[in-house]
Amino acid sequence: MAKVADFVYSPSVSLAKLSEIEAVLGGAIRGKAEALRLSLACLLARGHLLIEDVPGVGKTTLAQALARSVHSNFHRLQFTSDMLPSDVLGVTIYNAHTQEFEFKPGPIFTNFLLADEINRATPKTQSALLEAMNELQVTIDGRSHPLSQPFMVIATQNPVEHHGTYPLPESQLDRFLMRIRIGYPDRAAEREIVRQAAPSAAENVRPVISGDELTHLQDAVAQVAVDEALVEYMLAIVDHTRAHESLAMGVSPRGAQALYRATQALAAVEGRDYVTPDDVKRMVVPVFAHRVVVNTRVALAQRSAEAAEKILSEILTLVDVPL
Repeated sequence: MAKVADFVYSPSVSLAKLSEIEAVLGGAIRGKAEALRLSLACLLARGHLLIEDVPGVGKTTLAQALARSVHSNFHRLQFTSDMLPSDVLGVTIYNAHTQEFEFKPGPIFTNFLLADEINRATPKTQSALLEAMNELQVTIDGRSHPLSQPFMVIATQNPVEHHGTYPLPESQLDRFLMRIRIGYPDRAAEREIVRQAAPSAAENVRPVISGDELTHLQDAVAQVAVDEALVEYMLAIVDHTRAHESLAMGVSPRGAQALYRATQALAAVEGRDYVTPDDVKRMVVPVFAHRVVVNTRVALAQRSAEAAEKILSEILTLVDVPL
């Protein structure tokens, strides 16, 4: 494997390495090229990923495969209603031998944390992730403990209509760079899944990049050029979300920053050192849909998540695309 020093950012170098990651992910998740590409872009953008869908379509498999493709530490945490914040963050205990308090790190001290079925935990436990996801540190008993790099939370959740779930609050949702869905596979892909001998395809995913190499590529993404006209295009879309009659809350400045980073990462995944208007269009729904809040009238008529996506698609038709 190449050393970090051998990496000089260029579309060809990045594309070769990222294509290798995408290939191993494709071996675990069949027929979902767009979901894999968005996941990889989220990883490159140093974002956290929320995968929402019905049980059994491969949410956990995708999360595990993405984490296992990088040679780094990985921890899976099954969220349940009786889980406490200390089960995630760790706890300070008294050591009778040294007569001192010692901090015992929790599973969040890893490079990749799979928060499986995150919306089955109570809001108190969900909030334990907020500081880590935003500031890359954990504060316990007044002491801050930095997290290692790279750090990514990949959370899965079932639709909130399912029994035994606690909807994620807006502050928690805003920490996720993207929310994606996998959906049901087509007939050909499902035939391969049915004939698959291994119980979990993610277990066969081999690491193809080191943590240091990934960090280097993440740094390089910031070099992807974004024309000023595209920045204005993004801000115009953001303004429409704040003024739309069907939205009770539009996109925040942090959401606008997230879209900017996500488009740079998508361009890098596709082997370009510049962002195009199509990159912006592709990223608006996965980056913004979980950040806007539909008003009560719309929410009563249609599921909130689907309504938000429909409204954002409508907004895209209203904003002039830069030439």
